Amino acid sequence: MRLYTTPAARAALGVLEAFETGEPERVRDLVTADFVDHGAPPGLPPGPDGYIAVLRFLIDVMRIRYEVHDVVSAGDLVAIRATAHGVHATDHLGVPATGKPYVMHTMHLYRAEGDRLAEHWGVRDEHSVLVQVGVLPAPVLPPALAALR
Repeated sequence: MRLYTTPAARAALGVLEAFETGEPERVRDLVTADFVDHGAPPGLPPGPDGYIAVLRFLIDVMRIRYEVHDVVSAGDLVAIRATAHGVHATDHLGVPATGKPYVMHTMHLYRAEGDRLAEHWGVRDEHSVLVQVGVLPAPVLPPALAALR
């Protein structure tokens, strides 16, 4: 078991716990009133309400489950590398839902103010999701790299 001592790490891991238990309302105590999720769809309010809406969508619609690999924390920042396991259940990526499961590599960076999270940035490999669910063809290895095999 690892011990995370920074407030940013404790708050970010609290968000993951709220997510895992299906209780996103618990993030109200973990984020600032003006929390900004830089990857949220346009039109959502800042703060806990907007973030809870995003988390609820991920839990209820996309059925995301995170497998956490690394947590790195320094000062007011915490980074999390995780694999998301989900189901392509919506047309939010621009194509009709296929209902197929997928695995997506993700990185999350949070910035804290005191003991609450103030900002979130997420990097998601959505291209690989579209390949896995059959919407896009798998990339072809360029000849110069194929020759190295």
